[in-house]
Amino acid sequence: MLRGGARRQARGRGGAGSAPVRRTAALAVALAVLAVARPGDGRADGRIAAGAYLAAAAGCAGCHTAKDGAPYAGGRALPTPFGTFYSPNITADPETGIGRWSDGDFLNALWHGRDPDGNYLFPVFPYPSYTRISEADALAIKAYLASLPPVAQANKPHDLSLPFSLRPLQAGWRGLFFRDRRFRPRDGATAEIMRGAYLVTALGHCGECHTPRNALGGTMVGLALAGTTDGPEGEKVPNITPDKETGIGSWTEDELVELLASGTKPDFDNIQGSMAEVVERGTSQLSDADRHAIARYLLSLQPIHHRVGDTDS
Repeated sequence: MLRGGARRQARGRGGAGSAPVRRTAALAVALAVLAVARPGDGRADGRIAAGAYLAAAAGCAGCHTAKDGAPYAGGRALPTPFGTFYSPNITADPETGIGRWSDGDFLNALWHGRDPDGNYLFPVFPYPSYTRISEADALAIKAYLASLPPVAQANKPHDLSLPFSLRPLQAGWRGLFFRDRRFRPRDGATAEIMRGAYLVTALGHCGECHTPRNALGGTMVGLALAGTTDGPEGEKVPNITPDKETGIGSWTEDELVELLASGTKPDFDNIQGSMAEVVERGTSQLSDADRHAIARYLLSLQPIHHRVGDTDS
């Protein structure tokens, strides 16, 4: 996981350490690639390719693929303090997957946390972050999933204790912790910083793992991205705000980019656990421009002094 360590020399690998002008140009190219496919423009191949890239950024395969299972067919166990959730099949199988979902159904799940029947989805599915995803990006992801081979695999029921298994109670949780909103650029911020903000807060949903939660499972806004001892599968998740003592404030941009590309930390150790999977299936597949955008955004945040292991309150 992200931790500080001995500094390394800036490397030229993958463009890390390139001049700002070259990074800006690369960012423009990446944004152009992602903009090639819009709903209804008939450029299906481009839209599917964009969707594959966005699905990697969103970490879809990691949660929706069981160990040794078919990609996106679900069944991965997701243990939490409230019980064990099992991810659903999101292949295009019409009976056990999402093959019959309309575009509206897909958007309703990502934006509003509801299934096609109107039932509340449990927030282990990170719709509180996905609600910020743009319509074009969401539907590109759907087009990519629809292009893959359908897998007939029934969803496994969650194993939750009462009262957390009662979906109607989600109405109260949503009223407390969910805000239905799309991503909006911040006035005065650069396009690169805003691209990084979109990748971190919407597609990458980094705050879902890197932010402490209260007893009801709501994220603590005042400690956003400041780390927690109760991360995925009980892992300790680090502070990724730029606090110099407890976060990543002593890291350089290039060091953070290198970690997102290869999983190598500044002390030359490799990350382990869930974050290693995030890198392998997600950030390593992003463009160098997008990795720089993520790094710049994280390093631009207000530092939060929060040593993981201290009381998350």
